[in-house]
Amino acid sequence: MSRPRRVLIWLAGLVVALIAATSSADTPRLATLDWTLAETLVALGAPPSAVAQIEAYHAWVGEPALPASTVDLGLRSQPNLELLASLAPERILISPMFANLAPRLERIAPVETLPLYRPGRDTWTEMRELTRSLGHLVERPAAAAWLIEETEARLDALRQRVDDTTPPLVIMQFMDSRHVRVFGENGLYQAVLDRLALDNAWQRPTNTWGFSLVGIEALSGLDARLVVVEPYPAGVRERLDDGGLWDHLIEASRGEPIVLPPTWSFGALPSAERFAELLVSALESDDDA
Repeated sequence: MSRPRRVLIWLAGLVVALIAATSSADTPRLATLDWTLAETLVALGAPPSAVAQIEAYHAWVGEPALPASTVDLGLRSQPNLELLASLAPERILISPMFANLAPRLERIAPVETLPLYRPGRDTWTEMRELTRSLGHLVERPAAAAWLIEETEARLDALRQRVDDTTPPLVIMQFMDSRHVRVFGENGLYQAVLDRLALDNAWQRPTNTWGFSLVGIEALSGLDARLVVVEPYPAGVRERLDDGGLWDHLIEASRGEPIVLPPTWSFGALPSAERFAELLVSALESDDDA
């Protein structure tokens, strides 16, 4: 690792430490069912006191990690309301996905709904807006401004490391051994690819969350490099190793598939930076091989 890179990491760590050190006593007690809101609050140095499905958060989001003191509220779709009430949060934060729970949650504390990935909106602009909204809620607008600036500066730096000859990519995640999410327009991965000046080979229509759910045969004929985002569902990797259509797709693709650790595909700026770091590092590793 180069000395400038070590200095940059040290400075970023120092800023995060300073943010965290000034955020504990005067930060509102917040609870959230939404992992995107949770990761952003952690990045702002104002982690929520309670989050739903913490183990699954760490499996699917990866980083930033939640503090060990964070209380697990149970399932996102069916949170433990008695436990939540006993924690006496000052506010409960949700995304529109959990709007059906709002009437019950409002009996416990005021509920704030923060949207992301709305049709017709630029994804990166929405992630910036969400960061500012959360910064305002936790009375940390400077931390929100810093997170936006740091993320965009980091992606600009990563863009300079991308080889101009990188082929178009297909970003995918296995649902089972025969079906995948393929990510395109209106999603976090596409927003990152745009900022890195990388091409996405998947140009078909996507849903509100920026992906198409298709059989893996739909990837046939794409002149692209495959990028698989973990985690794999139980048993899927073993079945893929048995050969078949997946092997044919690999043979026809532009190199061996890139496999990345979990990154929250429905996340905000923290997940965007994590995905960019992992992807560029993987591409560079191939170049050095």
